[in-house]
Amino acid sequence: MADPPEPAGRPPSALLLAPGAGADRTQPQLVAIDDALTGAGWVVERMDFAYRRAGRRAPDRAPVLVGAVRDAAADLVERSRVPPDRLVLGGRSMGGRMCSMAVAEGLPAAGLVLVSYPLHPPGRADKQPERTRHFATLHLPCLFVSGTRDPFGTPAELEAATAAIPGPVEHVWVDGGDHGLRSKDGPVVEGILRWCASGV
Repeated sequence: MADPPEPAGRPPSALLLAPGAGADRTQPQLVAIDDALTGAGWVVERMDFAYRRAGRRAPDRAPVLVGAVRDAAADLVERSRVPPDRLVLGGRSMGGRMCSMAVAEGLPAAGLVLVSYPLHPPGRADKQPERTRHFATLHLPCLFVSGTRDPFGTPAELEAATAAIPGPVEHVWVDGGDHGLRSKDGPVVEGILRWCASGV
């Protein structure tokens, strides 16, 4: 593998992207993010979870998924030679949530990019605490990119929940976007590129 390009003045950075529960690493929005960040000099890896590779629809339990994130992060650091403290983790929906849980459990990272973070299933706000309890342990920069019409969490709900995060938090609101952010790759990618370029 060729050496990753080094942006002037700082070590190279890498981004690990995890898909949502119903998708895999070929999800078009993840590919769009990959293309944009790779073009900006980042090392990007889109991972798959084992249940998808096995052809199963139902996700494994959280400890298995978090373990997969840890393994993929370690592999990316080893292959790319990007220092662990220059690795950004994230992804869509469940994938991003598992990345945030891995960091809460001690996985080193420079930041989190969380697209369509699933605060709760639609109409089940009572499930939110179990999906955000770990927020209080996230002492790193976090970017949340969400649609203003996401039934998995309204802007008000997400802003209230992320207030518990001690690290710097930025929100990018995609006007009219639902949970899938269909046809919204432009603003999603633009928000992530801007945040990554800010020196995370």
